[in-house]
Amino acid sequence: MNILFIGDIVGKIGRKALKENLSFIKNKYDIDFSIANGENISNGRGISLNHYNFLLNEGIDCITLGNHYLDKKEELELFKNYDEIILPLNSKNEILADIAPFKRSKEFIINDIKIRVTSVLGKAFMKEEVNDPYFSLASLIKDDTSDIHIVDYHAEASGEKEAMVYAFEGEISALIGTHTHVQTRDARIINNKTFYITDVGMCGDYNGILGYEVESVIKRQVLGKNNVLMELKDDGVRLFNGVILSFDDLTFKPLSITPLYLIKDKRKENL
Repeated sequence: MNILFIGDIVGKIGRKALKENLSFIKNKYDIDFSIANGENISNGRGISLNHYNFLLNEGIDCITLGNHYLDKKEELELFKNYDEIILPLNSKNEILADIAPFKRSKEFIINDIKIRVTSVLGKAFMKEEVNDPYFSLASLIKDDTSDIHIVDYHAEASGEKEAMVYAFEGEISALIGTHTHVQTRDARIINNKTFYITDVGMCGDYNGILGYEVESVIKRQVLGKNNVLMELKDDGVRLFNGVILSFDDLTFKPLSITPLYLIKDKRKENL
């Protein structure tokens, strides 16, 4: 069983990066199931119905979210009526109170193998009000009967992510870090039990800052101009980040984790 997990897709360049790489990757690595973090796909914040459909049409099986899960008005409709999208398990937002529990963690059956996907928000340096990530996940897995359980841990602090994977080693199949948009060089199997990477990275503008246009980020973050919005370019050098998780088909034990770091420059294509 080969599972592809794709990092945060940031805006139009991120969508282009996914579109030009996904089919090739799925064929080359014989991918059985694909997960993408879609919380930045629509103009950098949230996900629209149009881009939800884009991901499904491109062949994505499951979409996880993060702290921007309510940045688009139509997202509540997505949460209520569409099954491939996963809300953060531990969000405290009252708006989500009437959303069915399976929208926060879902089991998919692929080739008779039960694959659970869960999204969890971290606490350190994050602005969102959340229930405790550890106890939320511990409560969920207590009655879980899935064969493979992939957790998207959307958090800022690397230490928090590492602590979580060691706390749940052997109880979940993989803890894949998202949110910081920079792929870390620590992909590994924790004690031969659980896949881990601190951050899987992103699909977006390679020459931007976390996928955003450089000057607008400098004005906001360095010069303190909080009224300046971080902007996105429509095209440029496109980066695709992800990891491939390979499991034994009978025991579901982790076999190998393969990071993907693919760069494509439109200027070179035109030569």
